[in-house]
Amino acid sequence: MILVLHRYTSLRALLLMASEALLIVLCLFLAATLRFWDEPTALQTYVSPSNFFLQSLTVLVVMQMCFYYNDLYKLSERISRREEVVRLGQALGAGCILLGVLYYVIPGLLIGRGVLLIAVALLLIAVSVTRFGLERVWQHTIAKPRVAVVGTGQLAAAVVEAIEKRSDLGLDLAGTIRVNGGAVSGCHDLGELDDLASLVAHNNLSRIVIALEDQRGNLPVRDLVRLRVQGIQIEDAHTALAALTGRVWLNAVRPSWFIFSGGFHRSRWVGIMKRSIDLASGIVGLVVFAPVMALVALAIRLDSKGPALYRQVRVGMRDKPFELIKFRSMRLDAESGSVAQWAQENDPRVTRVGGFLRKYRLDELPQFINILRGDMSLVGPRPERPMFVDQLRERIPFYDERHSVRPGVTGWAQVEYKYGSSVEDAYHKLEYDLFYLKNLSLFFDFMIIVRTVGIVIFGAGQ
Repeated sequence: MILVLHRYTSLRALLLMASEALLIVLCLFLAATLRFWDEPTALQTYVSPSNFFLQSLTVLVVMQMCFYYNDLYKLSERISRREEVVRLGQALGAGCILLGVLYYVIPGLLIGRGVLLIAVALLLIAVSVTRFGLERVWQHTIAKPRVAVVGTGQLAAAVVEAIEKRSDLGLDLAGTIRVNGGAVSGCHDLGELDDLASLVAHNNLSRIVIALEDQRGNLPVRDLVRLRVQGIQIEDAHTALAALTGRVWLNAVRPSWFIFSGGFHRSRWVGIMKRSIDLASGIVGLVVFAPVMALVALAIRLDSKGPALYRQVRVGMRDKPFELIKFRSMRLDAESGSVAQWAQENDPRVTRVGGFLRKYRLDELPQFINILRGDMSLVGPRPERPMFVDQLRERIPFYDERHSVRPGVTGWAQVEYKYGSSVEDAYHKLEYDLFYLKNLSLFFDFMIIVRTVGIVIFGAGQ
């Protein structure tokens, strides 16, 4: 496993992406060779760098996007070989449809004369065989790092659960090491912390996670230093949980972790680039989606009484209130008692059209106006209503830190966590927002946008 955006990422998934990118290009070249096997001059012209490079790059990007959105790189989800082949076929079919649309819009990208059809057939066979082979090679040649968790309390249990959920990382959880008794249910007990050095040698450990609620006077510092110098990876539970889950575990985090841990950088260059991207996306979004927005507005007016647009006060950067604009998805009397209410799953206040808009996030389209005004960014923590903010800042530690940046139309919490409808949900979403603030970058924003596109395409919103 390796760290990407300070989150552990499966090395096997990255190798699959790289190998399949190479396979796509090779299949295209082989398809062209088969198509023009008896016409060497035509083949040489067809695969010339001036023509073939851009066309191949287009196919590569579209196909790998379809692989990604069909969860072919989500290795933590165990699926059968048959299901994998079905997903591969769906991805290739969707890729062909998208390429057809793209070729219609930009004919110069067309990789025609039967080459694409031959390449897709070759790719289905090549990827299926390669995945089967790589999986066998990976299982028999790559040693799994053995991990032990020091501690037996709630924090240790959270680390154990996070490791077990990330089967794609190839970690071998050896068990837990006790401190003053106790045990983690369902996890192997390796022994007492006093015998740390011998436990590491006996269990062939390569990584140790310190998961103690109170470390004062409980850690064998000298042994840990010696092991670290010998090459054993040692990390604290909060850092490990953030890297494993993509969120900051607030149940046990201390203010000192925010002060002394890495991240939370605010580069002026990144700020300027982020705002420039916001302005460009706001203008392009309004122009491109203008026809869609007109149809949505008409559908809302035909479906229920009231205006198509809905304005609501939200809390923005530095606690500054602003009017968020979105398409109305609820009845006019949704809050007839003038008391703010959490939106619920299958909320009865949502109209027929509103349910569709929420499912595909189309109700958020007018927020391109908020982006142009500077109230919001394309990516950031979702803004909340003042009444909820007042409640949440009293009950959730560090809640106000999410207001240190512009709120976003989409965000890390939105793509990683379910729709929030309670204080508990707000608590967990803040954990993802804090992880975003810790690792804020343009590349992280790009990955969130890619994830958001998948949610919109497959209607995974609410």
